[in-house]
Amino acid sequence: MPLPYPINPNLQTVPVYQPGRPIEEVARELGLPADDIIKLASNENPIGPSRLALAAMRKALAKVNLYPDGNAYYFKQKLAAKLGVTPAHIILGNGSNEVIEFVGHAAISPGTEVVVSQYCFAVYNIVAALFGGKLVVVPAKQYGHDLDAMLAAITPNTRVVFVANPNNPTGTIASREALARFVAAVPENVVLALDEAYIEFLDDALDLVPEIRRGRKANLLLMRTFSKIYGLAGLRLGYGIGHPDLITELEKIRQPFNVNAIAQAGALAALDDTTHAARTRKGNSRGLKFYVRAFRKLGLEFIPSSANFILVRVGDGSRVCKEMQALGVIVRPMGGYHLPEWVRISIGTPKENIHCLEALKTALAKPEAPALSS
Repeated sequence: MPLPYPINPNLQTVPVYQPGRPIEEVARELGLPADDIIKLASNENPIGPSRLALAAMRKALAKVNLYPDGNAYYFKQKLAAKLGVTPAHIILGNGSNEVIEFVGHAAISPGTEVVVSQYCFAVYNIVAALFGGKLVVVPAKQYGHDLDAMLAAITPNTRVVFVANPNNPTGTIASREALARFVAAVPENVVLALDEAYIEFLDDALDLVPEIRRGRKANLLLMRTFSKIYGLAGLRLGYGIGHPDLITELEKIRQPFNVNAIAQAGALAALDDTTHAARTRKGNSRGLKFYVRAFRKLGLEFIPSSANFILVRVGDGSRVCKEMQALGVIVRPMGGYHLPEWVRISIGTPKENIHCLEALKTALAKPEAPALSS
């Protein structure tokens, strides 16, 4: 039934984000024990959070009757020191998704242009639509960003360019040289929101923090998260690194207490656990190699990945995902990203990866249901 009062007209065009299905939901639907299901759909850290983070969070539980530090003083101090910037260069978000939304509030208005790449993270499209922006989608190049074409797509009406490097959902990466040229070439009156959610998985990432530290790129915002390498996805903590003047404007948008006390405590401790991050990187590298060998042996097309997931072409992605769910393995169909023949598999533990591969083989071997006659 239509609502009896007016709603923001922008909402008519806002797509609804579809996350990877939770284990509990699949267990209820299929009547399977939750403990027998593995989830490799949302690019989470398979080894979990740092032990230091867990201990800090348990200690923080005793004070959840109190509001958190609204400015996250101690956490921002430590994070800033690690990055070599000042706390004034950092904005915290309830996940990096909220930082993306901050960009929308600050820079996108009805009719302004937002440049993205084909097969980009779905939230960019959602935020552009939410604020009435005109989405300019640049065709991908080998499933990744065509940075030269994106630069050419910028017009006097462009206000924001979103780039994810490595890219989600494809795992592709721009070369250091190409990315550096692109960052330097984006006009100063256009906000370049560079999504680095998966940067910690790279061995030789281009470090753009010095550009911000020296005040050279007031239009550059780096966006990162504690959901991936740190294994704290359930806490929802992300951050942006930018020029202090830009951060000041974003702080006007940020809601009070948007980062809860448990998240602050866990992330603060996680920054000290370099062993956990190194172990995560090592396990991820082994997992990627495992799938690459397996896909080549099976003759399956895949996209080489620089993140903690990999895309593989399976024919009917939706059908294969459903068949794998019935076998207790949740992966992500890519139809929502206009890649209906592909599925995305998050890298798991060695045991999970083996289980997933066997489920994939079984699903691929199962004949497709015949089409209904008219």
